[in-house]
Amino acid sequence: MTPSQLRAFHLVAEQGSFSAAARSSGLSQPNLSGQVTALEKAYGVRLFDRRGRTVTPTETGRQLQGVTSRLFALQEEAQALLAGEQTLTRGHLRIAADSAHHVVPIMAALRKRAGGLTFALSIDNSATVLERLLRHEADVAVMAKSISDPRMHALRLRTDRVVLFAPAGHALAKRGRAPLTALADQELVLRERGSITREVLEQAMAAADIKPRAIVEVQTREGVREAVAAGFGVGAVFASELGEDRRFRRIAVTDADLDVAEYAVCLQERRRVALVRAFMDEALRLAS
Repeated sequence: MTPSQLRAFHLVAEQGSFSAAARSSGLSQPNLSGQVTALEKAYGVRLFDRRGRTVTPTETGRQLQGVTSRLFALQEEAQALLAGEQTLTRGHLRIAADSAHHVVPIMAALRKRAGGLTFALSIDNSATVLERLLRHEADVAVMAKSISDPRMHALRLRTDRVVLFAPAGHALAKRGRAPLTALADQELVLRERGSITREVLEQAMAAADIKPRAIVEVQTREGVREAVAAGFGVGAVFASELGEDRRFRRIAVTDADLDVAEYAVCLQERRRVALVRAFMDEALRLAS
């Protein structure tokens, strides 16, 4: 195993193809392919599933990518330390979030500070966001999940609240406010398990021994909105995300604590990496 072989593997795993890795690194595609093939042959393993022009890491490849992500993150940290880097001018930041609403203002502030930065933003439920951070598939995260893991560094950004919403003609929508017991025997439209909105609402209903008639599970936030609009049931969402839509009416729950805190999170070991540090600094500034 050589450093160049690990670097070649890491570049390809990050970019998802040999050609994209070649363009981003300035190395030739045959060079990268040869380095990765040599690494696979040296240990008798397969690191990528090759499908046309794209590649996907195998299970061994995913585990190795976690190692190389930490390795090259530390290298970046060392370079920043030795260079005495204080001001960002360029770089690429991978962000995972459970809502674009909470993370985009931080991205905008960071871009204003350093116009040469680029971003990759993935939106998913909080459980998946946390997994991406732990697997080094994201540099930073913003999510509505309290973190007690000592491997993580978290900053509290703001408090949001889970509210219900229903089509304008629904009986609950006409009231605008309702106790949690009003959900008994109602049909609900909720995100998949791992979603904080679902977790908070289900915990509150379980504590009050409230059982809905049925739950329609939808994978995306947009899908929940469309299913509610089509009459499949009452939905749940963060108050800040509902927005203005004449198809819906907001329903405030009057007798249950559905407040949820939102956090900016990074790995402790990466706090001093320049881009990560800058993101967390902007998050803290906006929060205060």
